Amino acid sequence: MNHSAKMAQTLRLLLAFLAIGSCIASDNIDLWPMPKTVSHGTQKLYIKKDITMSMVGSTYSDEKSILKDAFQRMVDLITLNHVIDGMNPTSMVLTCVNVVVHTPDDELNFGADESYNLTVPTTGDPLYAQIEAQTVFGALHGLQTFGQLCYFDFTSRLIELNSAPWIITDTPRFPYRGLLIDTARHYLPVKIIKGVIDAMTYSKLNVLHWHIVDEQSFPIEIPSYPKLWNGSYSYSERYTMSDAIDIVRYAERRGVNVLAEIDVPGHARSWGVGYPSLWPSDSCREPLDVSKNFTFEVIDGILSDFSKVFKFKFAHLGGDEVNTSCWTTTPHIEGWLNNNHMNVSDAYRDFVLRSQKIAISHGYDIINWEETFNNFGDKLDHKTVVHNWLGEDVAPKVVAAGLRCIVSNQDKWYLDHLDASWEGFYMNEPLKGINDTKQQQLVIGGEVCMWGEEIDASDIEQTIWPRAAAAAERLWTPTEKLANDTRLVTSRLARFRCLLNQRGVAAAPLAGYGRASPAEPGPCVRQ
Repeated sequence: MNHSAKMAQTLRLLLAFLAIGSCIASDNIDLWPMPKTVSHGTQKLYIKKDITMSMVGSTYSDEKSILKDAFQRMVDLITLNHVIDGMNPTSMVLTCVNVVVHTPDDELNFGADESYNLTVPTTGDPLYAQIEAQTVFGALHGLQTFGQLCYFDFTSRLIELNSAPWIITDTPRFPYRGLLIDTARHYLPVKIIKGVIDAMTYSKLNVLHWHIVDEQSFPIEIPSYPKLWNGSYSYSERYTMSDAIDIVRYAERRGVNVLAEIDVPGHARSWGVGYPSLWPSDSCREPLDVSKNFTFEVIDGILSDFSKVFKFKFAHLGGDEVNTSCWTTTPHIEGWLNNNHMNVSDAYRDFVLRSQKIAISHGYDIINWEETFNNFGDKLDHKTVVHNWLGEDVAPKVVAAGLRCIVSNQDKWYLDHLDASWEGFYMNEPLKGINDTKQQQLVIGGEVCMWGEEIDASDIEQTIWPRAAAAAERLWTPTEKLANDTRLVTSRLARFRCLLNQRGVAAAPLAGYGRASPAEPGPCVRQ
């Protein structure tokens, strides 16, 4: 961005703060994303240094310590690594958070009830907050919200909670609130992936779409076909199956599903490094060879291995940007097409549909990029979820055809577009152009996409945040609570961005675009 444009962006942000910052601050609702309903008072509470969690009235046993561990993480977060060495006061001290979960199940399934109620009273002896939820995963969201109410006070040297009493009822607008990461264009270490998952939970995103492999590299171990990861960039830039299990378990304990993608038949040149027969020819290496049963045996092996690790309801099979010229310029494939009375369009459709059947046989519903719908939507399996990315006019057509849809239109929700502002992320409406209530229900949610061509472990966080958080509120918060003017949320998002920084997430300033730097010295919320 040139200097004048950067200055204009900074001035615009400053004017927004001056115009509305004070009224937001005075209302003391700095939560992100904004809950469904919120009411609060004016009193200050202190958080006991050794605050505890109880589960009185809960039917959930927490045998896996999902809640216990989440509570400890929350306590660690609210201290922000400060030393809590103030003297505990004798009154207005919150001593406990009681968590009531009404169902014993702790399997993270798509569509699980994520609602919760949070109350923070100002009367009682002892004084305790209460989170009530149908599932443990709703309770996790309640803990995240409670953590945002707390802050370290430099005068008392204690954790304080302002504007009590609080009464919050909350539930997500969409069941699918996703973030894509791409480990094929640049390798992302396991620790970085876990850091992304942690940051997702702070803004209540719940699906990590792991675009694991692509034409450039194949970094994951596939026991059924162990030479596939010969296509990795290097010996050290790989994930074992145990790594994948570890990432999935880490995510599930935080209420995040992991969606695994193998993109077929295009974007698959790296597969042939270990198994060259998957290439149409040595000089023409993608899409995958449609004429060989071996191709589909490999896909079956991958999905069979995936089904033991990735327990999410969906598998993503890609299907985008398929250049079929290799099929017409390779003699044995051209002969196969002629023998089967197919043209390349028929073969593309046949490849996608055959892959879908394999995924279904392993218990998955399927997600495909929108080109499959644009080319042969009426032939797709009814379990298909169409992943929109090219433009905003596709989702209405998908749901009108009776199929489910995920919205990721690239002009608004692609994080690798560094000229895309957080305002655009916030204002992008997944239901635009869809007025029928039943059709609206077929839009299961949306996803922001962090494609990896120009990011790696060094800059992924500042490229994702805070723009992904702007989209997260669109996906979580009911429409009547969403702002029609981004100036009305600037101050609140700026505070959330600063909270991310304090928690160790390298979120970029709001002023500017993707990966912006602070323009000048000043407080965090003015950047």
